[in-house]
Amino acid sequence: MQELTPTEAIDLVGRFEAGQELPEEMRADVRVLGSLLGRVLRESGSPGLFEDVERLRTATIQAYTDETPEAFARAARIADGFSVARADEVARAFTCYFHLVNLAEEHQRVRILRERDGRAGSADAADSIATAFARLSEEVGEDAARERLRGLRFHPVFTAHPTEARRRAVSASIRRLSELLDGYDTAAEDGTARRRAERRMLEEIDVLWRTAPLRAEKPSPTDEVRSVMGVFDETLYTAVPHVYRRVDDTLQGDDAGARAPIVRPFVRLGSWVGGDRDGNPFVTASVTRKAAAIASEHVLRGLERTALRVGRGLTLDAASTPPSDALVALWQRLRAGDEEAAADIAQRSPNEPHRRIMLLLARRIAATRTRDADLAYRDPEHLLADLRTVQESLVAAGAARQAYGHLQQLVWQVETFGFHLAELEVRQHSAVHARVLARLDAGDTDDETEEVLDTFRAIAYIQERFGPKAAGRYIVSFTRSADDLAAVHRLARHAVGENGTPPVLDVIPLFETFADLRAAPGILAEIVGHPAFAARLEQTGRRLEVMLGYSDSSKDVGPVAANLALYEAQAEIGEWAQRTGIELTLFHGRGGALGRGGGPANSAILAQPPHSVEGRFKLTEQGEVIFARYGDPAIAMRHIDQVAAAVLMASAPSNESRNRAAAERYADIARTMDAASRERFFALVKAPGFAPWFARVTPMEEIGQLALGSRPARRGLSVESLEDLRAIPWVFAWTQARINLAGWFGLGTALEAVGDEERLREAYQEWPLLRTLIDNVAMSLAKADARIARRYLDLDDRADLADLVMAEMTLTRSWVIRVTGGDELLATKPVLQRAVKMRSPYVDALSLLQLRALRALRDPDAPRDPEQERLLLLSVSGVAAGLQNTG
Repeated sequence: MQELTPTEAIDLVGRFEAGQELPEEMRADVRVLGSLLGRVLRESGSPGLFEDVERLRTATIQAYTDETPEAFARAARIADGFSVARADEVARAFTCYFHLVNLAEEHQRVRILRERDGRAGSADAADSIATAFARLSEEVGEDAARERLRGLRFHPVFTAHPTEARRRAVSASIRRLSELLDGYDTAAEDGTARRRAERRMLEEIDVLWRTAPLRAEKPSPTDEVRSVMGVFDETLYTAVPHVYRRVDDTLQGDDAGARAPIVRPFVRLGSWVGGDRDGNPFVTASVTRKAAAIASEHVLRGLERTALRVGRGLTLDAASTPPSDALVALWQRLRAGDEEAAADIAQRSPNEPHRRIMLLLARRIAATRTRDADLAYRDPEHLLADLRTVQESLVAAGAARQAYGHLQQLVWQVETFGFHLAELEVRQHSAVHARVLARLDAGDTDDETEEVLDTFRAIAYIQERFGPKAAGRYIVSFTRSADDLAAVHRLARHAVGENGTPPVLDVIPLFETFADLRAAPGILAEIVGHPAFAARLEQTGRRLEVMLGYSDSSKDVGPVAANLALYEAQAEIGEWAQRTGIELTLFHGRGGALGRGGGPANSAILAQPPHSVEGRFKLTEQGEVIFARYGDPAIAMRHIDQVAAAVLMASAPSNESRNRAAAERYADIARTMDAASRERFFALVKAPGFAPWFARVTPMEEIGQLALGSRPARRGLSVESLEDLRAIPWVFAWTQARINLAGWFGLGTALEAVGDEERLREAYQEWPLLRTLIDNVAMSLAKADARIARRYLDLDDRADLADLVMAEMTLTRSWVIRVTGGDELLATKPVLQRAVKMRSPYVDALSLLQLRALRALRDPDAPRDPEQERLLLLSVSGVAAGLQNTG
């Protein structure tokens, strides 16, 4: 097949882009950003680079659109024909393009959200908290709905698992570009301003192009803490109270802001960053202390700035807004502790008692941050008491709108974030505890023992310094018995000695493997009767948190059986909690990828079994997911609103009865799918030599070289079995090979075993669990590519395993299309389908570059080639950006 002429190439690219049916504003953004990147490539100083990028781009688009072997072979020849240095540049160019397309998509989402918010009645979106409250009120009555709203809790926990492939410098450049694109929009009618915005975008894209895309070194745990702090500073600190405000505005109507809010703060942040030491030797007790200190520094600076801003705005004269007796008493107390500052503030704010108080409170917050013992608050509850004194005084003086305006935002921020920002959670493996206790019982010690004991001392220090809510949840990986949890209390006592006071701990079992999920209800029944655990349970009002892992169970038995096992475990645990009077919170250890429990959170919540949510939802948010969901304020507010609405509706009688009835009606389908999918999965992963084969036909080994996160990618030095491999690189490697096996393998066989197409379509419509599973598989398969997958699988000579994977991919694709309807994947989700199709040929280009590097690196007779290794790692970063998915 001959290369296209320049005119033919332009026509092909134009027809492909027109066929994506992008919104006109987004199409314009992509066009502008793409043309600016093209200009940067022409000016890069590398002759012919732009032309080579265009050759490969045109070839992969042609191969994607006509699907002939000849077109695909020609695209592969172009990729293989570049020198390694030129392939490096081309890979970087495509990666930059994906960053820009991702930015344009996010910008379009924000644009839509802003337009919706600007329309009358827009807050009543079908999946908003306000709408959920209205629907719930119809089912249970308004009083009961208000009670449930007051008990609502959404608890995202940020983790440092290595799934964010972008460098912080790249992320920062993209954020700056986002701001410039905003300015470009607003300058639409001003030619001079628009040219200036375009010039600045060109400058920033040049920075993006010239910034090294790969980290030189792995980030330290402390670096990871600071990275997450950026999301808090730029988004969450203001976005969370804005969510509360928007909901309250809708529920109270014209009275909003003039009456005490209906909404109670329902978001709580958690963090494993600097606390999760399971398998990460770089997270030490010292790191945990630093993580807590960094988080506290950030939130206290935020609260100080907000208190100052509120105070400066409360220029209310005492004649119009007289202070209450309680406020006068508070002024006397504050003045006595800070005389010089009080005199200065009184002079600058004559007859403005509320302003005076707020400015002194800002000083006390600052003193808390700098550890000035004379002025510092002991805990956030004392600050809240002072703020409420100000509120009550304003209300009594008739200034309710001042009491429940900006001041209420500050109250919500203190209630949500405290002085610690996010509760730092510690996780450790049960086997580590067992080893340490055995040494202590024998009177021995070593470095591991001292580090474990010092961790408990660090928790005690954090609780004393920042309050008991700052740290106190301790997660035990691979919990197999009540003794695994009791061990934590024993170790805490060892750490402080007989005369010391151990930290207050809520110990959380984590059930990860398929076997553990099956055994979880029995283990929990044992746990609550254990003396070491029962005492704490009574202290908390019989509140119990249980964590479920999505990753290892999926790697154990495949995604279909794992999803069914997770549902069954949650149903049994929820029923058990109801019978025993336990206030249960299930903590979902979900990853970003579909093979690790990823996918839309709100639909997953509504598919949960009865009594498993009960108005409380806690989950891990990892890597790229953190920045995708919380990196932009508008998107973060929308995400929180959607998830909280789903949490509110999950326990509605209608939703619970639907899920219960569907699970019962289709129990036979579940049993058939479980058995068939596991058998098919085991035929692959238990085949002799599977693990080394997997390592050879995917870039699994090379992924371990990427400086993504501080945590090691595998448990041992080599991969001889799946047990040696962590779940993230298992998913990441299949994603890079464009196979995405961890997200779908076994479903085709499972549906084939059921065989009744009409009944499966009915189940898809009526059974939320099956619908969520199949929709997620459709997304996973849409991002896969059979032609490229086959080239990866052919990197080794195990035709039996390669044919098994490809046959299951074909079967699964066929059944998913038949069950969901339409003639191709995602036919019923056009927006999602369009996003995948728009990217696919460009991802193909990077996959072809990755394949050429991987073939060179897999050649047993070739010497180690650092240039090929770099090309492979560059392509890994680019494919991750293109698919918007890693682990």
